[in-house]
Amino acid sequence: MLLSYGKYSTSAAVFRASNWATAHATFYGDESASATMGGACGYGNLITNGYGTNTAALSTSLFNNGYACGTCYQIKCTQSKSCYSYTPYITVTATNLCPPNWSQDSNNGGWCNPPRVHFDLAKPAFMKMAEWHAGIVPVMYRRVPCQISGGVKFAFQGNSYWLLVYVMNVGGGGDISGMYVKGSKTGWIQMSHNWGASYQAFGSLGGQALSFKITSYTSKETIIAWNVAPSSWSVGLTYKTSVNFH
Repeated sequence: MLLSYGKYSTSAAVFRASNWATAHATFYGDESASATMGGACGYGNLITNGYGTNTAALSTSLFNNGYACGTCYQIKCTQSKSCYSYTPYITVTATNLCPPNWSQDSNNGGWCNPPRVHFDLAKPAFMKMAEWHAGIVPVMYRRVPCQISGGVKFAFQGNSYWLLVYVMNVGGGGDISGMYVKGSKTGWIQMSHNWGASYQAFGSLGGQALSFKITSYTSKETIIAWNVAPSSWSVGLTYKTSVNFH
């Protein structure tokens, strides 16, 4: 269930696109993209949570221990007869980790072995830029601002003494470097990075309206979302605000 509360304040900064660089891309799953649901970032159902099927699992070199979750990339197929000339590029969001496979050579199956820079795409995304039977294609890629509709969403898990929050629908650089929570009866409490796009706080926060302060990993912009969840907040619910990164 998605609920909306609160107003916000921001400290403005703007994320800019990076330069183009080289990598390779493969795909996983089938045309339904069902294999991409969940994933290391913890976004759950990528369709209902707004990410769709234009998603990617990043190699360890890009994943950055989960801090790259939510980052957005333009990817264009190059130097392969399987590339579609009518597709200049696709835009994808990082939602998963492509783990190393040390049982295979890095140039023959172990595509995500460090230090390789690699994108394992949802099959529908791969099929927009190249013939799927190619298997692997060389690509050019660059980080771009995430074009997000609406505000940041906070999905609650845990309990009244352990709050685990998945941060979704993040604009700008798409990434989070740090997060604080404030109950209506507390000061700001620093949350620790759990894994992927999740942050946790230990303490008695039940029965209090909750506000959040989050900082972008890349742009260092900080935003404050006041009264995101009411005092009657519950785990299993997702709360949204009007605030987002630039």
